[in-house]
Amino acid sequence: MTPGAMLALQAAAIETLQNNVPIMAAVSGIYDGPPPRPAFPYIAIGDGVSTDWSSKTARGRDLRLVITVWDDGSVPGRLHSLMQQVEDAVPTLNRDLDGWHVASLVFVRSFVARDADGPWAGMIEHRVRVLQS
Repeated sequence: MTPGAMLALQAAAIETLQNNVPIMAAVSGIYDGPPPRPAFPYIAIGDGVSTDWSSKTARGRDLRLVITVWDDGSVPGRLHSLMQQVEDAVPTLNRDLDGWHVASLVFVRSFVARDADGPWAGMIEHRVRVLQS
């Protein structure tokens, strides 16, 4: 059975980030969702959004890959550096996913937010269109 497109994309994103030596040297881990009591900085892969992108002849999905870098530094410099590394790594992910093929991968946006008493959150979003293999 072919896994869902979002799960296949998230697995490929995690693999890509875990194979990036500078990113892994800078973070405590990469998690599928927010971990309990993590060490900062860390990366969390969000649930994302999936919509239909099918044609008459192929099943397809338009996916939003959301990756958040979390950091508790007093200034956002380290966060911005990590975000840039993640943004540069995502386009290198394997285009042949488990049961799906990436037709296009486009950076959409990034932004940084912080609760006054909490850590920095730097979100990077990509639009990924896939067709079922």
